[in-house]
Amino acid sequence: MSNIVILYYSRHGKTAEMANLVARGVEEVEGMEAKVRTVPEVSPTTEQTEPANPSIGSPYVTLDDLRQCDGLILGTPTRFGNMASPLKYFIDQTSGIWMEGALIDKPAAAFTSTGSLHGGQESTILSSMLPLLHHGMLWVGLPYNNKALMETSGGGTPYGASHWAGTGNQRDICTNETILCKALGHRVAQLASKL
Repeated sequence: MSNIVILYYSRHGKTAEMANLVARGVEEVEGMEAKVRTVPEVSPTTEQTEPANPSIGSPYVTLDDLRQCDGLILGTPTRFGNMASPLKYFIDQTSGIWMEGALIDKPAAAFTSTGSLHGGQESTILSSMLPLLHHGMLWVGLPYNNKALMETSGGGTPYGASHWAGTGNQRDICTNETILCKALGHRVAQLASKL
């Protein structure tokens, strides 16, 4: 069975919810398995501060998870239009698999959650793409045949799935955002199975 790694960081839970929706989309494709993984927090001095494995939630990602994946989907809250530092800290440690070429020609995508409607959803997804392009991955977005892109009043971009959580994280993931999360996972899994 082929697998797609859904690698996310979530502080308040919305990005984790999105990761599970993306995973459902992946597993709609025959022969594809979703591996949902997370990263530990980092301290202000950017050292890993969490135990070897979390007691609840998704397991921490390993470099072998990336080596063995058939596709990768990153999920992050928006931090000033960029990915959150715990996820970036992990990505910055992937030079070994970059040198191996382990991710070349595998499909990649991203999703994000943000507190404000214009809080950098698109720039976060686009900036998440940069290290994956350096790894030689093939970027996958959401085409406009996904009607939810035209109907959403919250999150959703052609660059990847997004969610508008609200400044107090009070907004639930809406129907259109749910559809787009699943569609993103499904599309990456379909492309991975063809490649």
